[in-house]
Amino acid sequence: MPEVFFFVMLMLQLPATAILLSRLIKGPTRQPPLKPDLPTPELLGKVTVVVPTLNEAERITPCLIGLSRQSYEVREIIVVDSNSTDDTQYLVKTTAKKDPRFRLITDDPLPPGWVGRPWALHTGFLASSPKSEWFLGVDADTQPDPGLVASLVKKAEAEAYDLISLSPRFILKYPGELWLQPALLITLVYRFGPTGTGGQTPERVMANGQCFLCRRSVLSKMGGYISAKGSFCDDVTLARNIAGEGYKVGFLDGAQVLQVRMYEGMMETWREWGRSLDLKDASPTAQIWSDLWLLLATQGLPLLVVLGYLLFGLPISISVSAKFLLFGLNLFLLLIRFALLLGIAPSYDFSKAQASWLFLFSPLADPLAVLRIFLSAMKTPTKWRGRVYGENPVVSRSQESFWE
Repeated sequence: MPEVFFFVMLMLQLPATAILLSRLIKGPTRQPPLKPDLPTPELLGKVTVVVPTLNEAERITPCLIGLSRQSYEVREIIVVDSNSTDDTQYLVKTTAKKDPRFRLITDDPLPPGWVGRPWALHTGFLASSPKSEWFLGVDADTQPDPGLVASLVKKAEAEAYDLISLSPRFILKYPGELWLQPALLITLVYRFGPTGTGGQTPERVMANGQCFLCRRSVLSKMGGYISAKGSFCDDVTLARNIAGEGYKVGFLDGAQVLQVRMYEGMMETWREWGRSLDLKDASPTAQIWSDLWLLLATQGLPLLVVLGYLLFGLPISISVSAKFLLFGLNLFLLLIRFALLLGIAPSYDFSKAQASWLFLFSPLADPLAVLRIFLSAMKTPTKWRGRVYGENPVVSRSQESFWE
């Protein structure tokens, strides 16, 4: 190959590597994981919890149990159901008979311009008690540990946060997801740095709507979820809008207080999670393409480049040449990627996993994960969580396109 090819590749990857290292170097200074905490009297009735649902009967029970085990800091738990056709409403009503804090409401038909999840959360916000000082959005696929809410509120009040969201501990089961999901998760670390490092500008703020605590007064000033109504990543969009207004926003490690079982298997992980990870609804176009360049250069290419050298027998003489430097750079990036496995391992629960060893080979899925982000960035979703945003109001998950 011409020497100019190796030089061009170096010019593509070197600046991206410098940016990546500037983010990863903050890892040792990140805030420690949040730990369960007991409530204190001053927290009495401070929090309204809102759970949006649509056909969640197969996975909502651990969430309901976990929320019912929160203490007196939780004033009410509002489940906003979007006319589920399974047993979701029955399960919520059954829980409400044991715990009067639970309340089931049904949201109105989706207005034009709204996505289902922010509409349900907005409906829950409008129905919540004005006496609550904090609004906590929780997804139905989460499994909250006792002490989660008390810990969140204490952290927020002690450090003057206006909004805190948490990264959870992921429950993985099947071989395909054990291989692909960590590669998709790493795309977030590469773009935004390790959880809990903070110091981001509003446009680099990261958030997770699975556990999203916000001051009610701040959410009122933002008009609820209106500013994120059409976003398929409403959590990040809203968090960045709030940060842009000067409020303090945090994204912290919640692996010790919150677990989540997001998707069943590799295909659903690819289709559902991969569809929102580009975060294009929350980012300007220039930032999206800058992130895509960084992912391609530092996560997508290293494995392919090193394999290219090994498979095609490219000579690697130890000299100051573009050919040698390119090989060394990509080998270095691969070593970083494997080292990051140690960093993200505490974010996983392998107790129910089949072939958990596949997690160690997740770096081999990096080119596929980066491809997924590119595909998502170039196409606006038309199908999401059982809804079609177009001609037909509802579609089953089995009908959704693999490449969507």
